[in-house]
Amino acid sequence: MCGIIGYTGSKQAVPILMEGLGRLEYRGYDSSGIAVFDENGLTVVKCRGRLAALQEKLKEYQLKSGTGIGHTRWATHGEPNDINSHPHISYGGRIAMVHNGIIENYIALREFLKAAGYCFVSETDTEVVAHLIDYYYTGDLAEAVFAAIEQIEGSYALGVLCREHPGMMVAARKDSPLIIGLGEGENFIASDIPAIYTHTREIIILEDQELAILTPDGVRIMNHFRKEIHKTPFHVGWDVSAAERGGYEHFMMKEIYEEPRAVRDTLSPRIRGG
Repeated sequence: MCGIIGYTGSKQAVPILMEGLGRLEYRGYDSSGIAVFDENGLTVVKCRGRLAALQEKLKEYQLKSGTGIGHTRWATHGEPNDINSHPHISYGGRIAMVHNGIIENYIALREFLKAAGYCFVSETDTEVVAHLIDYYYTGDLAEAVFAAIEQIEGSYALGVLCREHPGMMVAARKDSPLIIGLGEGENFIASDIPAIYTHTREIIILEDQELAILTPDGVRIMNHFRKEIHKTPFHVGWDVSAAERGGYEHFMMKEIYEEPRAVRDTLSPRIRGG
């Protein structure tokens, strides 16, 4: 299974993203990457292999931004290589995003976007979503994400950045887990609690078809009707070991409960028409 982490705040994002990805290694992966803001817009650094390879590649960059997203990928659409790794960036470089899940109608969406003038560089279903968000973008990032996910069939957990909105991160989910971590002057997204547990224990679980807008100053959550809703965070009282087990007594129990989703994500790209 893939892993997601995102951060926006006053600290440098890269060390937080790399720490979080390290805590998600148990999910399995064959490539990894991050996207952060810089003075020129968005920079994406990604590669095949272990996190150590990504850490080595990051030495070539001076990335001091306080907002970014990170991802560990287990290949479903497209082989594990640098190009297919996440994050993906839209044609023109306006949108960068990470994704867990399976976009079942990605072929039809890909053809639609090609007809609209978009060029593709990867074999992934995720790149389709990056272009689709860019297609619908007219200045409001949250509205563009809403418009895009209304066209998607399948499962998704998304973390999205836009070069025109430094410091902002948009997250959305359906049938793939995603949580929000609340801090003081900083906020997080993650696919699992261990990724952010050392930074905050105040957690909001994003539910299906909900969307969140995160900045260092706060979090806004909307339902699929685009209506802002209030969600009460809960405090995670587990110790670090329990957090890594997701609250289950044993890792075995955690793996048992995660197996149905893992099997679904593995088989979905290979099964069409039932």
